[in-house]
Amino acid sequence: MKAKFGDLTAIPDLVDSQHAGPARTHRPHYVDLLPPCNNGCPAGENIQAWLAAMHSGHEEQAFRILTRDNPLPAVHGRVCYHPCESACNRRDLDSPVSIHAVERHLGDLALAQGWRFERAAEATQRRVLIVGAGPCGLSAAYHLARLGHDVEIRDAAPMAGGMVHYGIPAYRMPRAVLEAEIQRICELGVTLTLNHKVDDLLWEWQEGSFHAAFVAIGAHLAKRVEIPARDAGKMWDAVNFLRDLERGATPKLGRRVAIYGGGNTAMDTARVARRLGVAEPLIIYRRDRAHMPAHDFEADEALAEGVHIHWLRSIRSIDRSTVTVEVMALDTDGRPVPTGETETLSADDLILALGQDTDTQFLSNVQGVQYRDDGTAVVDARMMTGHPGLFAGGDMVQSERTVTGAVGHGKQAARHIHAYLEGSQWVAPPKPPLVGFKRLHVWYYTDNEPQAEPHKAAATRIGDFDEVVDGLSEKQARYEAARCLSCGNCYECDGCYAACPENAVIKLGPGKRYRFAYDRCTGCAVCYDQCPCHAIELTPEPQP
Repeated sequence: MKAKFGDLTAIPDLVDSQHAGPARTHRPHYVDLLPPCNNGCPAGENIQAWLAAMHSGHEEQAFRILTRDNPLPAVHGRVCYHPCESACNRRDLDSPVSIHAVERHLGDLALAQGWRFERAAEATQRRVLIVGAGPCGLSAAYHLARLGHDVEIRDAAPMAGGMVHYGIPAYRMPRAVLEAEIQRICELGVTLTLNHKVDDLLWEWQEGSFHAAFVAIGAHLAKRVEIPARDAGKMWDAVNFLRDLERGATPKLGRRVAIYGGGNTAMDTARVARRLGVAEPLIIYRRDRAHMPAHDFEADEALAEGVHIHWLRSIRSIDRSTVTVEVMALDTDGRPVPTGETETLSADDLILALGQDTDTQFLSNVQGVQYRDDGTAVVDARMMTGHPGLFAGGDMVQSERTVTGAVGHGKQAARHIHAYLEGSQWVAPPKPPLVGFKRLHVWYYTDNEPQAEPHKAAATRIGDFDEVVDGLSEKQARYEAARCLSCGNCYECDGCYAACPENAVIKLGPGKRYRFAYDRCTGCAVCYDQCPCHAIELTPEPQP
């Protein structure tokens, strides 16, 4: 539904509101509801609040609000698939607020200005070991350090960042940006020990005099599939292919390379192959585009760069420079089923991008840890395994396996670990009701399209690994932040104050909002009807 100025019938609340008349049966009161962007963020950011600060020109304040929950805004502004935007109520008007672009602007600005984190609590003299320097472990370390704990991260890789560093190509995630945000976390006093593979967790736990441990290793083991092969060319798995490239071991590829899989890793692998000089990279995926796990924009960018995608195809066998695929069809549930029809495609190399698993061998001697059939660890509501004091998160447990989800897990784990060390339990506070589009009064609305992030032309960007997408300017970022509708929360527009015929709305000053003088209020509901963001509700008048 797209409401326009003067189209009052498009707003159900405005037409059907419960006007009380002079004998007041309902009274207005101010509320704070849950905006859908906040609700949709796996990292739990207070998006609406930092957008409001950005809109007001208080950029450092916006950065501080954002990083209460997420210490990696410049990373997330680039690699997060922004489910907050899919939830944004503005999508029912014109298009969602480009939240990720504003987040990237704040993250880049913070690095340019040298803004640092502050330790929020005194030292507790408690030590926590974190295994894994990916986004989940980094997030947990950040929050634990701000709570006053002594934190050490140990990781087998030579560089921190986990799959953000070794699985996301530099044209999407510049390494200097990632390293700068990691360094800012370390400046809180977090010890980062690299090139250190933890083989015996209990020994390292005891040897380091740690009071708790958090396992946050990523999914670095590539899934395999048996494919009949005869005189086949080179076969790779995408995880090792991208990791080797990051470590400087550029693989030698043929002119035609096939990538088997339909996720974001498959798209990245094909785009990397294009940049390495492969003339004809092609993706083979057993479902159609509507059912692919990759995000739609990833497929768009791959296609723009000359990648060919063969939907509804499953590899049957490979032989030298050919791949035999079977044509698939989707059943009524959207699952692929074979048709018996085959095709032959040309490919000098095959790269498998079929997903990843975690390596939990180093936990084999830890009593009490249980695993699910998919290899993930079983944890309770506190994110603790069956071994006291051992917590797990990110790819180690059942989750959506995204960067933002991992950061959210790290934050939640830090809260539970802190409570455990304090001898208590952390319980998430209840969420207020979610506010949907139909509860808003947007009759004043005019079209206001989002600011687009500049992209390098596809023909030029495949020649190197430079970043493809540029950020917004300060003016553009403030414009975009101003598009936020402030769903469910008062932003002091003075609409209720101006509309009240009885002067029953009292202004309390900047940042303090308003209150109702009920001795003047007649319950006419004019304030309720005009409030654009549904920060006012009507409730039955208390009975004497």
